[in-house]
Amino acid sequence: MKRIGFIGAGHIGSTLARLAINAGYEVLLSNRRGPDSLSQLVTELGPAASAVTPPEAAAPDLVVVTVPLHAIDQLPEEELAGKTVIDTNNYYPDRDGRIPELDSRESTTSELLQRRLPGSKVVKVFSNVVYLHLGQLPRPANDPQRSTLPMVGDDAEAKALVTEFADAVGFDVLDVGELHQGWRFENGRPAYCLPYAADPEAMRNSGPGSRPMEAKPAAREVIAALIERG
Repeated sequence: MKRIGFIGAGHIGSTLARLAINAGYEVLLSNRRGPDSLSQLVTELGPAASAVTPPEAAAPDLVVVTVPLHAIDQLPEEELAGKTVIDTNNYYPDRDGRIPELDSRESTTSELLQRRLPGSKVVKVFSNVVYLHLGQLPRPANDPQRSTLPMVGDDAEAKALVTEFADAVGFDVLDVGELHQGWRFENGRPAYCLPYAADPEAMRNSGPGSRPMEAKPAAREVIAALIERG
């Protein structure tokens, strides 16, 4: 059985863990509060899920880092060296504080993470869709209703591994280029969240605690056009 680690087990992490288990993966879940805090989630997910520490979650070749941007300094750099790291993060100034190089677009969130983890291979994906929709949208390969998620990364082999994982959990990916292109689908951009909402206007006007729950598929050509608008 393939294994995947999760550092962070919030909305996106737990939803993606469920999808991974449904696709036949064993998942190693961790957060900053310790394994005991994950006992209920692990029980819900079943025998393919285990609660571990963040360094232990970094053991597989593929690890999802899904922590707030302000927490990336707490990641286990040594244990993540050589690993492919899926970055699901976004920059929210109200949560993370102002970061001038992101405000000026001198850098992107994933480039910050790559600098924090110089020995890892960072790939950004699963970052432009709310967790409610992430859980609804998976479809089998070649299904006309399958959705596409944008992806960036600097390492071709790492992107191939992440593409394989995304396919397994029910999504196509659109390779947008290297990490510096990640701004194209970050918070506030046309490809961020709204393409997957059945009611984009309601989504636009909703707060984090009142997201519209109904999703709609977003085809490759739709995402590609929105990425081009940047």
